[in-house]
Amino acid sequence: MKSTYLTLEVNGPVATITLTQPEVRNAFSDEVIAEITRAFETVGANAAVRAVVLAAEGPAFCAGANLNWMRRMADYTRGENLIDAGKLAEMLRVIYECPKPTIARVQGDVYAGGMGLVAACDMAVAASTAGFCLSEVKIGLIPATISPYVIRAMGPRASHRYFLTGERFDAAEALRIGFVHQVVEADALDGAVDGLLKHLLSAGPAAVRACKQLVLNVAEREIDASLIRATVEGIADIRASDEGKEGVQAFLNKRKPNWLAG
Repeated sequence: MKSTYLTLEVNGPVATITLTQPEVRNAFSDEVIAEITRAFETVGANAAVRAVVLAAEGPAFCAGANLNWMRRMADYTRGENLIDAGKLAEMLRVIYECPKPTIARVQGDVYAGGMGLVAACDMAVAASTAGFCLSEVKIGLIPATISPYVIRAMGPRASHRYFLTGERFDAAEALRIGFVHQVVEADALDGAVDGLLKHLLSAGPAAVRACKQLVLNVAEREIDASLIRATVEGIADIRASDEGKEGVQAFLNKRKPNWLAG
């Protein structure tokens, strides 16, 4: 899949979605949002894909809203803004709930709505030169649509600071507050992503999907009888599954499980 805005390549079990508008710093427009949504829906439905990398070309990963898009939005009514913001929210939901594990390969700067892209992915690896900024307050706006994902990624304490100040922070700070998982030199970025992919592809495919869903179901929830019952049912289901039985037998018999055979 290739368009003006992105490419989607599937190489064996790994799909790579790459933003390809470096001339506008890979900024969003309504067309870009639709393409990203479609790409993640496609890889999510592809049984051969076991992991997804979100990457970008050029000096910036994503600079938020495209200026032409912002000019159009400036004249929108509240109703038109509701529809427009709903499309961005749907894109983020599709990324966050993608049944395959997702990795953001952050090679450059991430601003405003682009922060939502990174936060919606399961993992994020950043180049040491990348910068980050929730700049919405600087133009009288708020990062509302991306906030559920960004706050989950960096926590409420860091969000209080960076939502309110709109200040830029570097990759080391992004790592410290938990927004990204790893920071490396730019020439080591692919190696770091490959390291994560190696772990993901060595695990049981169904178990990885179930673990992702487990995090989505459990995070931020009160530990009550309902949650405990759901976790008990979850482990019972996976233990009784074909993959679960195969994995345990392989471990006990000191052999590779069938998903690694050959």
